[in-house]
Amino acid sequence: MKTILVSISDMKVSNNPEEVLITYSLGSCLGVIIYDPVARVAGMLHSMLPLSKIDPHKAKISPFMFVDTGIPMLFKEAYRLGAEKKNIIVKAVGCSSLLDEKGFFKIGERNFTVLRKLLWKNNILIEKQDIGGSQSRTVSIIIESGDVKIKSGGKEYLL
Repeated sequence: MKTILVSISDMKVSNNPEEVLITYSLGSCLGVIIYDPVARVAGMLHSMLPLSKIDPHKAKISPFMFVDTGIPMLFKEAYRLGAEKKNIIVKAVGCSSLLDEKGFFKIGERNFTVLRKLLWKNNILIEKQDIGGSQSRTVSIIIESGDVKIKSGGKEYLL
């Protein structure tokens, strides 16, 4: 298996059954994993912030940094590789409160809220999620099977 790294403020989509998409250290960031089991197309987005309007210039340079600009691009790229909306399974991971113990900024919570609104407007549901808490997560998807694995707090489990 070839591992494809999805960095912070990055997105990758693949239909190669010999690849695994992985992103590390999801803290308050949002990781979105989509998978079409019929076309065997997988995609992963690692977004830092909810809304691009805080810095439109940065959003043009790095659209995956923001949930509201990254999500549409993730789906469009998956469709380009043969995925169909009716088949797509969505999973969400991250949105912890690592450095915001008092809940002042609520970045993770806001990231997840923007994701839910975008998906709701497009009649897409989140099948599974591992959201919130106070630990970072590493998440991967095996394209051949669609299995999503999470490592967090010394444990590894399927989502």
